[in-house]
Amino acid sequence: SSPLPGTIKKINITVGATVKAGDSLMIMEAMKMENSIATDYAGTVKRLLVKEGTTVAADAPMIEIEA
Repeated sequence: SSPLPGTIKKINITVGATVKAGDSLMIMEAMKMENSIATDYAGTVKRLLVKEGTTVAADAPMIEIEA
């Protein structure tokens, strides 16, 4: 889920990708700063719930990862 409100600038992963805890999943612009959004979980990306350019609210779900 989104740690803060912002706009998705770049998505670094695709559906089906295997990720590990700490991997950077996307870049979000918030308060005129670019923030790397990392995962706390390891697993396989099942669904992307946002696209580049999407504006999200704090705590909004963005990616589904299955262990």
